[in-house]
Amino acid sequence: MDGTEGFKPALGFHVLTPLYDRVVAMTTRERTFKQALLDQAAIEPHQQVLDVGCGTGTLAIGAQQRQSGVRVSALDADPTVLAIAVRKAHRAGADIAFDQGRSSALPYADEQFDRVLSSLFFHHLSWGDKLLTAREIHRVLRPTGELHVADWGRAGGLASRAAFLMVQLLDGFETTSDNVAGMLPVLFGSAGFRQVEETRRISTALGIVSLYRAVKSGAGPGKRSAGGKA
Repeated sequence: MDGTEGFKPALGFHVLTPLYDRVVAMTTRERTFKQALLDQAAIEPHQQVLDVGCGTGTLAIGAQQRQSGVRVSALDADPTVLAIAVRKAHRAGADIAFDQGRSSALPYADEQFDRVLSSLFFHHLSWGDKLLTAREIHRVLRPTGELHVADWGRAGGLASRAAFLMVQLLDGFETTSDNVAGMLPVLFGSAGFRQVEETRRISTALGIVSLYRAVKSGAGPGKRSAGGKA
């Protein structure tokens, strides 16, 4: 037993995993929000970066290609998506350490990373696992480290709320309700993060993707203004 049994696969069903990249690209404005997340993270040369819930590796590859010398690790519980990610990274010439494991028990040392990234992952977790994951991310970040997350956020009106029902039907109402209620900033604050903020809201065919930023300690960069829309 490696602690990875019982996870929910990409798109909710193993049979749909090969379609994941195509579906995400078509429905979530993936390029827009992932480029925005990487811009926000402002990864510097030679930093160590972790992508939690990396899926098929698109964000991790983008992070590794942003700066020379950046060392990227990426973790997911699903061996099928990890195999896809490894192939994609190889084709892209990206040197990434892919690891299979649970976000609630990260297999990394304390204070190992400068940045932790995550995209469209937290909404798959129960509140308890969300909190465990946030605490684990806090643990593995260096004192000046930052967390940068892109995930479904609070609804922007009746239209986006109705659109998000498609996500909830696929991924489950229990795990996604925290996101649509705008609870992720509360979650990160409860895990010990400082300067927690929603920095941007991006409209998609399935609802609002929100970008979040948090720092491990209050000694990091000053608070950035929030509220940009696209």
